[in-house]
Amino acid sequence: MRYWLFKSETSTWSWDQQVAKGDVGEEWDGVRNYQARNFMREMKMGDRGFFYHSQKDKEIVGVVEVIAEAHPDSTTDDERWECVDIKAVTAVPNPVTLEQIKADPRLADMVLVKNSRLSVQPVSADEWATICEMGGVPS
Repeated sequence: MRYWLFKSETSTWSWDQQVAKGDVGEEWDGVRNYQARNFMREMKMGDRGFFYHSQKDKEIVGVVEVIAEAHPDSTTDDERWECVDIKAVTAVPNPVTLEQIKADPRLADMVLVKNSRLSVQPVSADEWATICEMGGVPS
């Protein structure tokens, strides 16, 4: 299993909206960055990801699971763009802020710290465990 981080502005798609989709989940659509798209092409069923509220809150608020591998993005007719489907698994009891992440030396090399603009990004197993510990989520 691999780990990822999915970023969304609360005004566009929030954790509460993701949770409301239940086991049906939702396409992680609208990504128009080649690197982020390529990361989604690497995802496999059962991979886990952090759900990150960007913009105002800047914090990890939930854990999601990939439930459908890369397929055409339904929001465009452009064949270059693909997406995965994800479902909510659990909320993070103690949301982990970007400030906390940047302050923890164990997370200094995390993509979120180095390239905070990338909307879909990989998370290493060690980073995953550290953030789960910080947020009160069993890893």
